[in-house]
Amino acid sequence: MLIDSHAHLDDPKFNKDRDRLIKSLKQNDVSLVINVGADVSSSIKSVKLADEYENVYAAVGVHPHSAKEMDDSTIDVLKAFAKRDKVVAIGEIGLDFHYDNSPRDIQRKWFIEQIKLAKALNMPIIVHSRDADQETFDILKEEADERLRGVLHCYSGSAEMAKDYIDLGFYISLAGPVTFKNARKPKEVAKVVPMDKLLIETDSPYLTPEPHRGKRNEPLYVRHVASMIAELRGMDFEDVGRITSENTKRLFNID
Repeated sequence: MLIDSHAHLDDPKFNKDRDRLIKSLKQNDVSLVINVGADVSSSIKSVKLADEYENVYAAVGVHPHSAKEMDDSTIDVLKAFAKRDKVVAIGEIGLDFHYDNSPRDIQRKWFIEQIKLAKALNMPIIVHSRDADQETFDILKEEADERLRGVLHCYSGSAEMAKDYIDLGFYISLAGPVTFKNARKPKEVAKVVPMDKLLIETDSPYLTPEPHRGKRNEPLYVRHVASMIAELRGMDFEDVGRITSENTKRLFNID
């Protein structure tokens, strides 16, 4: 059984078949999905999905794209929802210097504030980092203590920096791009990350893996990520699924 450690099933792209899709996961060997918030609205929707479906857990947080919408009251809202049953992380949070949808100083401020919230609640974080590898690492290193833990989701950095994140106590999660023909970095990372620090995800409905590129992504396709990692590492598919599922449950404290 596989676990999709990062999806956005609250996205409108799932409005027509969300219920059917979620109910079909277990019979297709996907036992659990972590549904991840990107702003207050999607965080609330994530909590509602976790309340409604046994096989969905939630994370609440504000993505760097929406950091410009945050204020102190946002932290209070996230704190309240983070205490709900089946909310297992603060995320996704981080830095995105590719689109710069929020000013960089604002992204930094609220990334740090959400890290502090997670530490205060003793919860892991789900980190988004795009074109901001070094600064993301520097902030996490500055904030590092015995409470700080989490995952670099849909990791796109180098194998060398992945090792640095692991030394900080973080996990690395790989998504659809590891299946792309010319995706050199994710394939290198897949080969060298210790198996006990590796998660798999879809980031549905985005980043659809081969052989489904061009279609809506969904948690069922996490098997293609696992399959590629198994191929790259010379492992059995079942072992990749079992180990990454154990890792996900350990990080997010899921029984």
